[in-house]
Amino acid sequence: MEDKYSVLDFTLAEAKKWVNEVDDRPVSSRLTFEELKEKISFPLNSTGIPAEDVVKHIVDSAKDGLLGSTGGRFFAWVIGGALPSALASDWLVSSWDQNAALYACSPAASIIEETAGEWVLELLDLPKESSFAFTTGCQLAHFTGLSAARSKVLKNVGWSVSQDGLFGAPPIKVFTSQHRHGSIDRAIRYLGLGNKSLQAIKTNDLGEILVSEFERSLQEFGGPKIVVLDAADLNIAAFDSFSELIPIAQQHGAWVHIDGAFGLFARASPNKKYLTKGIELADSWATDAHKWLNVPFDCGISIIKDKDAHREAMTIQASYIASDKIARDQIDWNPEWSRRARGVPVYAALRELGKEGVSDLVERTCKYCKMIIEEIGELPGAEIIWKSELNQGLLRFRDLKRNANESDHDVQTQKIINAVNESGVAFFSPTTWENKLAMRVSVVNWKTSEDDVKKTVEIFRKLLS
Repeated sequence: MEDKYSVLDFTLAEAKKWVNEVDDRPVSSRLTFEELKEKISFPLNSTGIPAEDVVKHIVDSAKDGLLGSTGGRFFAWVIGGALPSALASDWLVSSWDQNAALYACSPAASIIEETAGEWVLELLDLPKESSFAFTTGCQLAHFTGLSAARSKVLKNVGWSVSQDGLFGAPPIKVFTSQHRHGSIDRAIRYLGLGNKSLQAIKTNDLGEILVSEFERSLQEFGGPKIVVLDAADLNIAAFDSFSELIPIAQQHGAWVHIDGAFGLFARASPNKKYLTKGIELADSWATDAHKWLNVPFDCGISIIKDKDAHREAMTIQASYIASDKIARDQIDWNPEWSRRARGVPVYAALRELGKEGVSDLVERTCKYCKMIIEEIGELPGAEIIWKSELNQGLLRFRDLKRNANESDHDVQTQKIINAVNESGVAFFSPTTWENKLAMRVSVVNWKTSEDDVKKTVEIFRKLLS
């Protein structure tokens, strides 16, 4: 009997080859845009070809155009790897091919996701009565949380956004940090509020929202209010003062949403949890499982204290939806209709690591980030811009010629970043902090080791000697 899925055997071999060899491959792409286009982009064939030939072509064409972001020396952006159980269970999700929108469509997936959500609440020590949703990423987690916020703050002034829309609704003001992530702006656009509804609050030297300006801004606006606070901004991992800001926001009737794309997982570490003091007082939280929890893309998590506001913002009813009230239907809590069971890899990762394993992962990567920053910072021309208490930091490289200015230092910083990336040993990305170009150091991958740190520092030593 013909095995129609023999292609999976070939794919398994190639996948194992990739994950086992990624740490020995160059971390950067080896092909140019033109070379990749030549290999991949051509007219669609008129007749079909065998599945194994298709996959072989994809592997051969793409392998040298991939970043080693699943390896231990990828420090650009906040991108985790994939734990073995999470990767394997993600394959199962694709193989099962369930529509995880409803319990009726996939009873097992529904219960797995419900359990995973409960575990996340326990791990992060957030209110047990909260609802949750597994979204495509933190962008949609923000959209989900802020949808509930929009519904609630308008309901508080007698307006139903689900029934009446936004035309004629009282204008909402969204108060947030000057260093907010761009996904907040985009979520606000998605929600039809417009970026003019955003009011950026200045921060202090530690990247924290200024309490006095925050309180004054809320007092000056009399309409419905939403507040977005940072649990680790993307450059220096700054945490806002939740224990001070949230009570002020609540006194002014504001909904408080937390951007904890990676920083929310500091709560899983007994030694880092202090950074999040008071965060449990908020109304909603957003994070990414494909960052510090190291599950495959795409998996964000939205957590919302007010279940009624959450459900009202997301739910849909129709006669053909086979809703079974004994179980939780994801369609009531997620923006997607058809959706993969992305909570399954979360379930797997949490089981593989356990509470202690997640804590160790957080603390270990924070330690390696500190080592990279401090050891590179001692090299000639290197300057530490920010030594974070978490897993993000900033370095800058000074042009040591006489009379060099800030522009020269920007050029030198970009030059060093490019040289490291081209070497294939490690991979970093630039950012701008206080109008200066800097190299961002981000460590979240479960595979990063002290040997990776040594190799990374050594390439900088060669370039800066």
